[in-house]
Amino acid sequence: MPREHVENGRVELRLKPEDKAVLARAAAIERLDLTSFILRSVLPRAKEVISDYETLQLSERDSLLILDLLENPPKANERLIRAAKAGFVLK
Repeated sequence: MPREHVENGRVELRLKPEDKAVLARAAAIERLDLTSFILRSVLPRAKEVISDYETLQLSERDSLLILDLLENPPKANERLIRAAKAGFVLK
């Protein structure tokens, strides 16, 4: 019978014994438990990955183009005018 999934914050990690020994030794040197040592290293990297994914980076040329379009938007074409009158919402 399958067990019901309960989110308890627990994560299992399978390591080679030699890798676990290295992590445990480093944690001991830092006077941290293994979980704290791993989280201290991994969480900042995870946040960086998320930030990089969620941040749009433009070249200087593209940035200037966007600013110019915001300051001087092109005239609406017929299709856009019809969509606006029809109450069409872009998603």
